[in-house]
Order: sequence, then structure tokens, then C-alpha cells
Amino acid sequence: MTSHSLVIGICGGTGSGKTTIVQRIQQALDPAGPGSGAASVQVLEQDHYYKDLPHMPFDERVRQNFDHPDSMDTRLLVEHVAKLRRGEAIARPVYDFTTYLRRAETVTIQPRPALIVEGILIFENAELRELFDIKVFVDTDADLRFIRRLARDIRERGRTAESVIQQYLATVRPMHSQFVEPSKRYADVIIPEGGYNEVGTDLVIQKIRSLVSAPAPAGGSR
Repeated sequence: MTSHSLVIGICGGTGSGKTTIVQRIQQALDPAGPGSGAASVQVLEQDHYYKDLPHMPFDERVRQNFDHPDSMDTRLLVEHVAKLRRGEAIARPVYDFTTYLRRAETVTIQPRPALIVEGILIFENAELRELFDIKVFVDTDADLRFIRRLARDIRERGRTAESVIQQYLATVRPMHSQFVEPSKRYADVIIPEGGYNEVGTDLVIQKIRSLVSAPAPAGGSR
């Protein structure tokens, strides 16, 4: 078996601090920045893999349960992670959260020595889990997660406070209890309080750095 990109899965509830940890890892492994031309870390966000629903009117799309695994195009995500792991580029979809549709354009993602896959449901699917060399779960209290989601959805996704609250009570909270929280048992590492936990984050960074820099054994995988 040949060597492959190191694949790190970072899972956790909405607003748990996954993005902060991803940024910390990128800064540690690529201090010159992702646009420096020599980046060793690539990031793939599960949020871009929601199923496309162009056949539905907007009012119906809004009412979909976007926190259930069935809302995700997991088959495509598995295919793309497997390709990047093998060293092949992909055309990543672009999801528009204001229209609840995929945009026509895609983004070319090149393989790198390390790939971070980030999302709330990435540990729920067994086939996807098997592609991760390291599985990290970010564990943050529900009140902090809700506040962060409220601020983000209003600022970045064109939502109203009322719509965010309604969605949180109707789907986000129950789906977290049913699918996200139980998937914590698959994690290799659990980091409480997300990126604010500097010790836990630094330990994960050190492990990733050691694996990325270590040469693969002859005739074997990393």
C-alpha cells in the first residue's frame, strides 16, 4: 500500500469551535498562510455537501431538516475525501446558504500532505469515518454553541434571529442529541471548549505535525 495524505476529521456541534481549531492547525503547519504556494494543509468543509434541492420551491427548501444526516450528500463527500487521500484533485461544490442551493460553480481542491475534514455529522457515517487517520471531537456547552450559531447565521447567512431560534429548537437541538453527541464515542481525542482549550489543541497540532513530517515506511502506509 502506498503512502497517502493524512486525513483529520474534526467533528462537533454547531458553534462548538471547530473552525477555530482548524485555523490553529493551519497557522501552526502553514505559518506563511494557505496562499503561500507551499501549504501542507487542505481543508474540506462538510457544509458544502448539502444535497441540492432545485426541484423544491424556496418555502419548502427552508423547511428541510438540515441537521439530519439525510440532508447531506455523504456519498459525494466520501468520494472526494477518498480521492484527496489518494492524491487526486476534486471539484468541490459551493453551497449557498441564502438560497439553500448549490451554486453553478465549483472550487478545485488540490491534495496536500494533510487534509482536514470539518463538520457536525462527519462521524455519523461509518464509511466516512474509516477514511480518517485522526478523529477529533470538539465538545462545547450548548448555550455557547447556540450563541455562536445565532451570531454567525445572522452575520454570514442572511438569517433573522427568529428563524435561527426556530430552527435551533425544531431541528438543531434534537438532531444534535440524536446524531452528533452519540458520535463522540468514535473520537480519538475530545477537546472541551474548542479552540479556547490551548493545551488540547496544541497536543493535536503536535501529533499532526509529527505524522505529516514523518516519512512513510517503505512498502507501507503512514
